[in-house]
Amino acid sequence: QVQLVESGGGLVQPGGSLRLSCVGSKMSFSAYVMGWYRQAAGKQRELVATIASGGTANYADSVKGRYTISRDNAKNTVYLQMNSLKPEDTAVYYCKADLRLVTYWGKGTLVTVSS
Repeated sequence: QVQLVESGGGLVQPGGSLRLSCVGSKMSFSAYVMGWYRQAAGKQRELVATIASGGTANYADSVKGRYTISRDNAKNTVYLQMNSLKPEDTAVYYCKADLRLVTYWGKGTLVTVSS
């Protein structure tokens, strides 16, 4: 079945950077709208960024100018470059794939921003 596997999370100091990756398998990756979501402890999961099959990207206001989503369809991979990280960016980050009414989620990768 379809699998989405995230990687790249970890501990980083405020102001630092991380790049998350999500690899999809057993799917026509290029056809999907790919997205990154996050869920902080005690809070609801929220949208971070999405990227359409053609490359059009959208961002949550809280990350605009700091995060960049990109995709490499040849590698079945979507990336999230996160710069100028803040403690409030601490969360589990999830990869999501959407195609019409079909949705898949990865299991998440933890990002902790702390000094």
